[in-house]
Amino acid sequence: MAARSKARKRALDVLFAAEMRSEAPLEHLERAVADGEGPQHAYTGELVRGVVEHQARIDELLATYSEGWTLDRMPAVDRNVLRLGVFELLWADDVPDPVAVSEAMALVRDLSTDESPSFVNGVLGAVMRDKASLV
Repeated sequence: MAARSKARKRALDVLFAAEMRSEAPLEHLERAVADGEGPQHAYTGELVRGVVEHQARIDELLATYSEGWTLDRMPAVDRNVLRLGVFELLWADDVPDPVAVSEAMALVRDLSTDESPSFVNGVLGAVMRDKASLV
């Protein structure tokens, strides 16, 4: 697994665990680093910080583009993968759009439900299509 793919997986772990424990993601990340369990790749921190910084806008977009699904109704893994994917699509200039979508798809294929890949692909594809008008 490539270093950035591992970083994405670790960022998902941090976001998911923080949500499940009702913690702030940055506090969870800092504690993991202090305990020696933190990310080995700087990109993990960039992703977590980016999602936190833009979460209100990301969640607004997810609510708009996930037709028929509220954020609360989505599986937590899907919700956090989508947050990472939208962040990379809109604010990570060094990540090509197809890579952001492909990496998100790999995460949900490995970690979520059988229906998740098509759902995540549809939402991120729509965000990618409208990207120019969203940022």
